[in-house]
This record gives sequence, structure tokens and C-alpha cells, in this order.
Amino acid sequence: MQITLYIREIAFHAMQESIITFDNEELVLEAENMTVHYGPTLAVEDVSVQIPRNAIVSLIGPSGCGKSTVLRCFNRMNDLIPGTSVTGNIKYQGLNVYDDEVDATDIRFRIGMVFQRPNPFPKSIYDNVAFGPRVNGLTDDLDKVVEESLRRAALWDEVKDRLNESGLAISGGQQQRLCIARALAVDPDVVLMDEPASALDPISTQAIEDLIRELSQEVTIIIVTHNMQQATRVSDYSAVMMVGEDRVGHLIEYGTNEQVFGNPVDPRTEAYVTGRIG
Repeated sequence: MQITLYIREIAFHAMQESIITFDNEELVLEAENMTVHYGPTLAVEDVSVQIPRNAIVSLIGPSGCGKSTVLRCFNRMNDLIPGTSVTGNIKYQGLNVYDDEVDATDIRFRIGMVFQRPNPFPKSIYDNVAFGPRVNGLTDDLDKVVEESLRRAALWDEVKDRLNESGLAISGGQQQRLCIARALAVDPDVVLMDEPASALDPISTQAIEDLIRELSQEVTIIIVTHNMQQATRVSDYSAVMMVGEDRVGHLIEYGTNEQVFGNPVDPRTEAYVTGRIG
């Protein structure tokens, strides 16, 4: 019994050493003991992670380990999946986003989302970008907001003469940047990206990665990616998820890219980033 307790204590301290923390004034998002069920199925358990301002954080790990589940908790997108329950605290600027008085729609404006496949609305390029500001009641300076958002998404020069054309008529890479412009139009603090380049060709992927680095000067970005090279290229920090023997997703390591990829604490992290598991 004493040996078992000793082993558990060693494992606990190793986990503490493998998770980076920040001062409160640096944080924009924080999860404390986040646990997610889909109906009776436990998907993710006891995830605690801190996200600093104006950083790029990659969520990495094998398929099915809970990366997208964790990502969707930050702006309550999991609310849209019937039977989902989330426990623990998820804080945005110190506010628990799951408190009863918090409006999920407001949270989603402050914490935008870009999905794996481009999903422009079946509207014009202009109306795609103007959608969020209009919902928020903005009627003045829409032209300025649309132009600035498209410029921030590095798309303005390519579509400035096509604003009345359908957002579905441009290329896949342009559509993804249009979706980013749509998220930026409401001036969010955080943008969540779920495999934003996985459906794109290498040239479009490079454009998205360059854009992510540029946008990090203004907003915090959390990106789910299976591409280790992409994580090393674009991220400041990486959080490693893994499925345990219980078939549940756990956060096993979180640190700077230099530490996670160069000197990982958990042997499972080393095995994953070197391609021995995954």
C-alpha cells in the first residue's frame, strides 16, 4: 500500500512539473478541472490549462484524445451538442463562461471560432464579414469594418473588387481566410481554430500559418493540429492530450515549444512528437 501511494505521489509531482502556469494578469483563458461527458460517455477528464494573452497555443495529440472537445469548451460550442455536460471552471478574463447569467452568444463573439473546413455563409463576401457586426447592432461604418477585417485576414487585395460575389465562389484557401475575417469583424480577444489548414493545399496552408503569426500580435489563438511541423512553426506553447487506459482524454504536458518538442517531461510526449506513437 505504501509503495502504491509513493508511486502515485511521484506521478502527481511529475504531472505538476509538466504543466506550465502563468501569473493571473497574463491570462485571458483558464480551464480548471474541466471534465466533459457526451451523454453517459466520459470524453475528457480533469483538464487544467492556462492561456496567456497574445500567444499561440497548439493542442496536439493523437486522434480521439479530446483536443476539439477542449477547444469547443472555451466558447461553449459544446452546448450545441445534445447530451453534453461540462463541469469544472472555464474562465474568460476571470469570468466563468458557464455561469447561468453568462450569454453564450456574447461569449462566442469574444471568443471566435474557425472550423476545419471553410464554412462561408451562402451570402456575398461583404455580407459574410458584416454578419456579426450587424447582429451586434452596428449599422454605421460597416464598409470600414468589412475592409479592415478583410485586410487583417490578408484577403482584401484579392477580393476588393468582388465583394458582391458569393463567398462560396472563391478558392478554399480564400474561403478559410474569409471565415477568419468574419470572426475578426466583431473584434474578438481570442480565436479558436480547429485544424484550419487540414483541407488546404500547401500554398494556402502557408498563407494561413503566416496569418496566424501576424494575428497573434492582436489576439490570442488556440489551434488544434495533427501536424507536428505546423505546431512547431506557428506556436509559442503546445499542450499535449493523450487517451489513457480508461479511454478518456487527459492533458499530459503543457509548455513552451522548446520544452515540449526539445525536452519533454512525459515519455508519452516524447514518443508522440518523435512519431513513435500516434
